Amino acid sequence: MERVPQEAGAAEAQGAVAGRARRFVVGGGALVVVAVLAYWLGSSGGNGEAAAPRPSATPTPSATLAVSEVFKRVGPSVAVIQAGKSLGTGVIAAEDGTILTAHHVVKGTKDVTVTFADGTKTKAVVMSANPKRDVATLKPAELPEIIVPATLGGGVAVGAPVVAIGNPLGLTYSVSTGVVSGLNRRAEDGDLSGLIQFDASVNPGSSGGPLLDARGLVIGIVVSIADPGGDEAFAGIAFAVPIGVALGGGEGDGPPGDGPLI
Repeated sequence: MERVPQEAGAAEAQGAVAGRARRFVVGGGALVVVAVLAYWLGSSGGNGEAAAPRPSATPTPSATLAVSEVFKRVGPSVAVIQAGKSLGTGVIAAEDGTILTAHHVVKGTKDVTVTFADGTKTKAVVMSANPKRDVATLKPAELPEIIVPATLGGGVAVGAPVVAIGNPLGLTYSVSTGVVSGLNRRAEDGDLSGLIQFDASVNPGSSGGPLLDARGLVIGIVVSIADPGGDEAFAGIAFAVPIGVALGGGEGDGPPGDGPLI
């Protein structure tokens, strides 16, 4: 069951980790030999072969941030999605302004409007859609003067803190916090598995928004909530499609979540 919320007006990719060169000054010829030998063993594994560098594209934030800092960093990447009478959220996922959102937010309509964080408002078209994963990408007709893509990707662990940014019930750019409650959850009314369960508050209008870790990395796209009372209200259980899946990793056979799409 999809929620049709009330109307509302409104990557960097994972990065290269630069190693720190440590310089040691050791006195004595014997100690120098030992130091050189230790360096050789550590770098080559003792087999005479140079250690292969780890490929990585762009810098990845490593420090844990306060929630306010996460919002400051990622807020400019979040957009309000108005699709007909449906309200949702999206996140800028590339330097060309491509927006990642939930498919059910834009399903069944060509009247899609995007409002960026700086107030820029423009029409958008659906570039791609994967109903089986409940994700879609949008191409805005116009872009803000400054484009701020979110950084996508990051590890997920049960108990780790998370931040959700979205437009629940039309309250734009709302922030909520919680933890990862579980991993690899399976939908009760669908066949999609591998969902992230979390307890940060989300409601209708939050769908398509980013689920972030404590470093401000997008680890998932919010799609649904559990609804044991049948009133489409947040009950402390929400679900997100892992970002790797949202970006095209694997196939699914049904909409995610065991409650209404939001």
